[in-house]
Amino acid sequence: MPTPRRTRSARSRQAARPPAARAGVARPNPPARPTRVPPRRTRALTDYGRTVLAAEAAAIGLVRLGEPFARAVEWILGCTGRVVITGMGKPGFVAQKISATLASTGTPSHFVHPAEAAHGDLGRIAREDVVIALSNSGETEELLRLLPALKKIGARIVAITRDTANPLARGADLVITIGNVEEACPMGLAPTASTAVLLAVGDALAMTVLESRDFTREEYALFHPGGKLGRGLMKVGELMRQGEACPLVAESAPLSAAVAVMTGTPGRPGATGVHDAAGKLVGIFTDGDLRRLVELGQTDFTRPVAVAMGRHPRTIRPGDLLVDAARVLREARIDQVPVVDGEGRMVGLLDVQDLLAAKII
Repeated sequence: MPTPRRTRSARSRQAARPPAARAGVARPNPPARPTRVPPRRTRALTDYGRTVLAAEAAAIGLVRLGEPFARAVEWILGCTGRVVITGMGKPGFVAQKISATLASTGTPSHFVHPAEAAHGDLGRIAREDVVIALSNSGETEELLRLLPALKKIGARIVAITRDTANPLARGADLVITIGNVEEACPMGLAPTASTAVLLAVGDALAMTVLESRDFTREEYALFHPGGKLGRGLMKVGELMRQGEACPLVAESAPLSAAVAVMTGTPGRPGATGVHDAAGKLVGIFTDGDLRRLVELGQTDFTRPVAVAMGRHPRTIRPGDLLVDAARVLREARIDQVPVVDGEGRMVGLLDVQDLLAAKII
């Protein structure tokens, strides 16, 4: 009869465990790596990084754009549908970026994943569309599988690929070649220089189309309502202080009245516009002007504000973009700028604090 195997008791197993484990305390994390890289290692790493940048820049510089590029631009400009960008893997991510750039600059566009297209998303593509397919090798199976269906739909197909001899190029209506790109990957495998080239060519298409369109900054602002970029493209009239928040006195008013207006106006803007008898802006009086008067001992506040105001102030219009107004404040080194209408009447005031609060600057 076999002898039963002896087992350790719970007490002996507990005793065999490390003290920290017995106490229910987690093991300490391994020490963090030093944050400072030794100089020699720094040079080696940055030198290799520079070789990658140089390889990608060189690959982009070798691209030669010709008549096919110009024809693709004309196709996009004349497209009555949408510009559909597609690509698989890393070129697929590049395709999404190109599509987003086109859409944000006035060209209706969307990305279609080639694998999903084979399972119903081909319904997103119509006869009026221009399809731009990205593939360095031109042998991407998922793209090649779409060509017969795209031909039946009737959409124009532009291939951005290595050469004109590969399967994708042979099935396209137009080919923009990027040449035989040597990857920056040390193994020569990971898409690096080739995706940089695809992105650069896509950007060249989008920007050439934009340059050829009558597309204004106001339209660009319409497509970018969010974030700092969108806020900077808002109009001055949307942010300026107006109504009772817009300080304004007559040029004949005493300095005391100007100070009272600056103090009593909601938001205490630190400045007031000064208008003439016809209601046109002729000057501005600021906190800085007030301090200079005090420093010079000129504290007779019964004098008219016209003697101390700044004449011919910089002005902006309600329809100007906030990004341009911010540049006026920065270049003139001022904190407030009057907003005037077409007849030179002050209708608002823009304060640097307003731009800071709106995160424009």
